[in-house]
Amino acid sequence: MEVRLRRVYDPVSSGDGRRILVDRVWPRGLSKEKARLDEWEKDVAPSTELRKWYGHDVDRFGEFTRRYEAELDDPERAAALDRLREFAGQGPVTLLTATKDIDHSQAAVLASRLRGG
Repeated sequence: MEVRLRRVYDPVSSGDGRRILVDRVWPRGLSKEKARLDEWEKDVAPSTELRKWYGHDVDRFGEFTRRYEAELDDPERAAALDRLREFAGQGPVTLLTATKDIDHSQAAVLASRLRGG
């Protein structure tokens, strides 16, 4: 299963495969045409409460991951995660986020989950 991580603001690459935005909020200043998305799976994103609590504080990433993993068991998020698994089973996918530090983002947690980690 080939799962990649990229910022949604990065240029499109021919190797991206299916491009899927996994943020709940649309990226600031980006047009839909420029984003060139295949899907927007906002239902798989962390809750607003968790996202605000985390605030991209790297020191909180471990706890964020634990809480987000628990949220992924919620039926709505679990169904969205299943859709991501289905897409990844069909070919390469690139999970996109507006976050600057993609290694400490929900996209990284999702990629790990999809890769079986």
